[in-house]
Amino acid sequence: MIRTALVVGGGVGGMSASLSLAKRGVAVELIDIDPQWRAYGAGISVTGLSLRAFDDLGILDEIREQGFVGTGFRLRTPDGAVVMETPRHAGLAPIDSSGGIMRPVLHAILQKHVRKADVTVTLGVEPRGFRESGAGVTVALSDGTERTVDLVVAADGIQSKTRKTLFPDAPAPQFTGQGCWRIVADRPEGLDGAEMYIGGPVKLGLNPISQDKLYAFILEHVPDNPWYADEDMLARVAELLAPYGGDIVKIRESLGEDSLVNYRPLEWQLLPLPWHKGRVVVIGDAAHATTPHMASGAGLAAEDGLVLADELAKTDDVEAALTAFGVRRFERARMVVENSVRIGEIEMAGGNQVDANKMLGGTMQKLKEPY
Repeated sequence: MIRTALVVGGGVGGMSASLSLAKRGVAVELIDIDPQWRAYGAGISVTGLSLRAFDDLGILDEIREQGFVGTGFRLRTPDGAVVMETPRHAGLAPIDSSGGIMRPVLHAILQKHVRKADVTVTLGVEPRGFRESGAGVTVALSDGTERTVDLVVAADGIQSKTRKTLFPDAPAPQFTGQGCWRIVADRPEGLDGAEMYIGGPVKLGLNPISQDKLYAFILEHVPDNPWYADEDMLARVAELLAPYGGDIVKIRESLGEDSLVNYRPLEWQLLPLPWHKGRVVVIGDAAHATTPHMASGAGLAAEDGLVLADELAKTDDVEAALTAFGVRRFERARMVVENSVRIGEIEMAGGNQVDANKMLGGTMQKLKEPY
C-alpha cells in the first residue's frame, strides 16, 4: 500500500478518493484551485448507484437528513395528468432507492468528512508539472512549492489540465447538442418522488432535494450551442416552462430575482485506457465525463475513489494497482457515458422513447451489480 498521495481537485471524485485512501492509512493532501473550495450548481439527482457509494463512504445518513432519499417514479403529460406511477417502498437498500440533494450541500458533507479524516487541504493552488523519480513523483505547484508523494490522483474535472498534460492526444470533450437548465424551487405538496413530463417540447423532470425544496431540470436541443447572460436566464426558463400545467405553473410563477437557475451545455468525454502514466492517475470526470441522462456522474466518481483505494491496498506494485483500477472501471464508465449520449441523441431526433427507456432501464439494472 502506498504511504502518501496528492489528490488534485476537491469535487466528489477527489474527496471520495481522499476519504477512501485516508481510511486505509495513507497520508493524503488534497489541493483545489479555488481558494474558497466552493461547489457550483443547483440540485442533482442521485440514483441507487450514487447512494450505495455514499453509504460505503459513510455519508448516507447525512444525505438522508439534508437531502431526499426515496423510491417510486411518476410520469405526467404536459398538462400535469398522471399517466404512470410506480409504487413507493420503505426500507429498501440504497441501491434500490433514489433521491436528490443540493450540490453545495453534498460538497459540504464530504468536506466535513475530509477534514475529520485528517486530510491536509491546501487551497488556491494547482499542479504545474510532474517529475517521476525512484522516490515517487514530484509535483510542482503554482505557488512555487513542491510535493514528493507515492501517488497523484487527478480529479480535476472534464477540462482536466492533468489529462491534457499526461495524454495530449486524447480526445477533447464533445458537445452533444443539448443544454441543461437547472432550477431550485419550493417543493409542492404531493411531490414525494421523482417525476417526468413526457410529450412536451422539452424533457422536463422534477426531483425533491430536501424536505421543502425541489430540483427541476430541462433538457433543450440547442445545436448552435448558445450562450446565455445571467440576466436572460429567468426569461428563457419561464418560456420553456410555459407549455406545462399542474405543479409547473406554480414553479414558473415563483421564479424571480432570487431564484437559483443555471445552464450548461452538455458535453462528454471518455479517456481510453490507460488512465494513468507512471504514478499519476486520472479519475471522475477527468477520465469519463457523462451527460445527466442517468444521473450517475457523481456516483461513478465516488466509486472511482473507493475502487482506487481498494486496488492500491492489494499490492505494493503501483503500476499493477493503477492498471487493475482502469480495467475494473473502464467498461462500467463506458456503458454510462455512451448510453447517456445515445439517449440524448434519441431525444434530439424525436425518436422512439420506448427504445430510450429500455436502454435507461437496462443500464440502471446493470449498474446494480457490484462495482
